Formats: sequence, C-alpha cells, structure tokens
Amino acid sequence: MKFRIFFLLTFLVEFTFSQQGKIINKQSTAFEITGKNEKIEFIVFDKVLTQKKPVFLWCQGSLPYPFYINSKDEGIWLIGGGISNFDVSKIVKNYHLVIISMPETPLIADENEINDSYWYVGNSKDKNTPTLEFQKSDYLENYVDRGLKVLKFLKKQKWVDNDRIIIAGHSQGSKVATKLAATNKNVSKLGLFSANPFGRIDQNIRDYRKDAEQKKISWDEANKGIEAEYQIFKDAQNPEILKQKPDLLAWKSFSVPLLDDWLNFNKPIYLAYGTNDIASDLNDIVPLYFIREHKENLTLKRYLNLEHNFFEVEDGRPNHDKPHWEEVMNDFVTWTLK
Repeated sequence: MKFRIFFLLTFLVEFTFSQQGKIINKQSTAFEITGKNEKIEFIVFDKVLTQKKPVFLWCQGSLPYPFYINSKDEGIWLIGGGISNFDVSKIVKNYHLVIISMPETPLIADENEINDSYWYVGNSKDKNTPTLEFQKSDYLENYVDRGLKVLKFLKKQKWVDNDRIIIAGHSQGSKVATKLAATNKNVSKLGLFSANPFGRIDQNIRDYRKDAEQKKISWDEANKGIEAEYQIFKDAQNPEILKQKPDLLAWKSFSVPLLDDWLNFNKPIYLAYGTNDIASDLNDIVPLYFIREHKENLTLKRYLNLEHNFFEVEDGRPNHDKPHWEEVMNDFVTWTLK
C-alpha cells in the first residue's frame, strides 16, 4: 500500500470491533486508554494483529490534526499524523506502525470541524486557533506521559516483539520522541526529522537575523522582533500569564534544548533534515558535540535544497509538486533494519 498523496481518499467507512480494538475503514486498528479525566487514542496501521513484530512509534508534528476526516461527499480522508506521505508498506512489512492521537482531538473529525489546513478547530471561535482544551494540553510533558502509557500497553500485547522499539518523530514530534527515548530504556533506535537541537523559540530569533541579513527587513525591524520573542518567552515562564494565555504552554515546554538528551542516549540516533529549514539548520553543528564526546552513534542525513516538510525549494518557496517524504522515510527504515 503506497500513499503518494497527502491525504488518501477512501470510500467505505466501517467500524467493527475486534478483540484488540476497533477496526476503522478496513485499514487500521484503533485503541483507547482511559483514566481519570483522560482518554488516549492511538492507531496501529493494520487491521489484523496476529504477526509478532517490533513497534515503530511515529510522533507527529504540531497542531491538532485528526487521523481521519469524514466528508459527506467523499468518505474518509486519511491524514494519520503524516503517514499518508510515506511508503507505509515498507514500514508495516517489518514493524507495527503506531501513531498516537493529538490530545483533545478526535480520531475522526467531520469536515465542518476542521479548517482549511485540515486541523481540528471544534468549538473554537476562530478557525485559525485550536480549541482551548487543546491549548491547555499542548505541552511536552503531556505528550511524553501519553506516549509512555501507550508503550506500556503495547508491551503487554502478544503481537508485539519487545526486543526492539523504534521511535521517530518530525518537528515537534522529534522532541516527544527524544524524551520518550530518554525515559524508556527499551527504545532501541531513535529517528529525528526536522528537529531543532536547541528548542523552538530560538528559530524565530534566527529567522529575524536571516531576514535582516538578506535585506528582507531592516535591522531595526529585526531588533524589535527579537525583543518581542524575548518577551513572549518571559511571559511563557509566568504562571499568572499562562492562566490567561494557555497557548504559551507549548512555547515554554517545547523550547527546552534537546542536545544533552541526544548525547546521553547511547543507542543509534538518526538525524535527518533539509538544508532550507530554518528550524533545523543548527543540526549542522550537532556532529561537533558528538565528536568531542567521542561518540559514534549518530547518523546524520542532510537533504539538499529541501525544506521543513521535505519539499524542494524553488525561488525561495516550497514546491508542493516535488515532495520527498517517501524517500526520506524509506532511507530511515532501511537504516533501522541494519
């Protein structure tokens, strides 16, 4: 099964129940873990869970994307945390592909609940602002806690080979993957895509500098913008302001540097990024830290002239007709099997 488009269109919506979970559209198996004031949903991209295989946990990027979108005219669209961009058949041949839903985001959303970018807005008054419930749950520690609970559940399943666990993530998901690998000793390999080793907010500061250097804005404008970023980060550290602006929770938690976690992880790490990605351009200096520590567990893959989502860049803009996610992910899967 290959998905060479961003969203796979299917026409039959079917919900049945198996011993292991709920089968969605004859395509994936959905599970739910419930606790006190908590519900964690995740899917395993397979409808028959009998073959024993290791887990490949994919940590999706930011924003509340549902796994599926239900359209009245066209049936279900698969987003799946970005896996619709991959050659999924290459992954599921060797692994159980697992994706955890975004917090406070339905696994399947009706088309009237999403915006033009396909992420869930629900009861939000602004189509460009996530729900308040999502904003309050959109912080790194929550994603890690949810991930650990899913891994604990999977460890008990007869169809899971616990000898190996592959964890990988893109952008914000790379931070979740990093912390999960640092916390769960059973993780055997870590994949990082479009990651920022020094957090998140720093890229905005570097962006202002780059725009000024390229004369897109004046240095005076860059100076004001950088100072405004400092203020946003200060506000994010203030508990009283966070009560009024819960969207700052993400800026606080996801701006934690990751480099020390990478250096302390003594198993294989795969770091892939595009050279036209402001978020991850500091990855170019990461090997220096590994060399200094005499560590040889880092594999670095630099994709030339690609941006944050691995599209080719032409005239300074991504060309969405020239995607490379499938190539990027296939390279990683091949690496995991070595």
